[in-house]
Amino acid sequence: MTLLFASTTAACLVVLVVVAVRIDSQSRRSGLDHEVGSRAVGLSRAVWFDTGVLHLEPLGEDELAQGAQVLAVLQAAPGKTPKVRNVVPGRSSLPERDRLDEVWRSVLDEQGTVLVSAPAAGGGRLRWAAAPVWDGDRIGAAVLVGTELARSERDHDLLVRWLALGCTALVCCAAAVGHLLSGRAMRPALRGLAQQEQFLAEAAHELRTPLATLRLVVEQGGSRASDASGASGSSDEALRLVDRLSRLVTGLLARARLESGAQRVELVPLRLDQLVETTVEELPDHESVTVSSEPVVVLGDPDLLAQAVRNLVENAQRHGGPAGSPVEVTVAPGLVTVRDHGAGVPPADRERVFARGVTGAATGTGAASGTGAGLAIVRWVAGLHHGTAHLADAPGGGLLAELRLPMPPAQGSPPAQGSSSSSHEGPGTVSA
Repeated sequence: MTLLFASTTAACLVVLVVVAVRIDSQSRRSGLDHEVGSRAVGLSRAVWFDTGVLHLEPLGEDELAQGAQVLAVLQAAPGKTPKVRNVVPGRSSLPERDRLDEVWRSVLDEQGTVLVSAPAAGGGRLRWAAAPVWDGDRIGAAVLVGTELARSERDHDLLVRWLALGCTALVCCAAAVGHLLSGRAMRPALRGLAQQEQFLAEAAHELRTPLATLRLVVEQGGSRASDASGASGSSDEALRLVDRLSRLVTGLLARARLESGAQRVELVPLRLDQLVETTVEELPDHESVTVSSEPVVVLGDPDLLAQAVRNLVENAQRHGGPAGSPVEVTVAPGLVTVRDHGAGVPPADRERVFARGVTGAATGTGAASGTGAGLAIVRWVAGLHHGTAHLADAPGGGLLAELRLPMPPAQGSPPAQGSSSSSHEGPGTVSA
């Protein structure tokens, strides 16, 4: 894009420079012709014939003659070669003899002032104007005035060099501006590409655990095919995992639409305690997780909140000590806390672990590294719900992860456990 912008600017400038150079050249030539032609005509009117005698005395006093660079008078009888008279500054300033004869013939043919370019005998290119002097009804002489082209050409060449230098500077500036503008134009596309890569990484992070569990359940179901009860239990577990995968895919698609701006998050009243309990029960290792809750109603998206709670619990199970270490989940008004009994996270790293791509191993916990997307998703979900997510030291050791959500402005007593209705797809949703 930078190269295209710079080359387009350069092409336009080249066209403008060519036009400007041609206009300047024609303008200088026209001005020079007007100057030398008007001087020659004026001097031709200052001299005259009297009974065949040409009087050149006015040339010594006329200002036009004094300001001429080269001045001469060509005089000839009918059918004769013209003679050169009153040459200023010297004969070497005039063209060669054959060019003088050619100029004289042109004056006779045109019956008026002629303009020609011819070099002087001593060198240098001059622009000549020859104006006729009439002797009765014939041309008896011609006033020849010349001016050097070198000065005009030097000025023209200087203009061309300045134009070339200016165009080069403008092209460089255009390339720099084009690079800046193309960078700004590409930034949203690069940002969108980065968001797609993050979404793919987080989708893999979310789908890895249920897929692994589903594979294990299917394998166990195949090995227990001879046991009817075992096969039935494996089928139920497989169906439960398939339902969970369906909800995960729905949530991931919803998140992709939210991040692209195609959809806005819809916050509906829901029972936070029921949502947390249902989410924990769907975890493959939920036996080590205990939930303490009280009825709480919040405004939120059930799929996104379930995803955030699931990530908090799985993060505590993964980094909270050996496999099977206890994890306590507490639901209070506007607050979900998840506590583990691991080594914790150093205070200096507690904000960094919420960044995308930061894994457990990077925080110094010594746990196996993952995609580094779990806690980043939690903070993203909290931000969508106008809440916060942060880590703190748990009393007695371990790590305490908190997800805080704002309470509805007007909240009545929450409905009973069996009276919840599903006005929005997802666990724990209640009617407004």
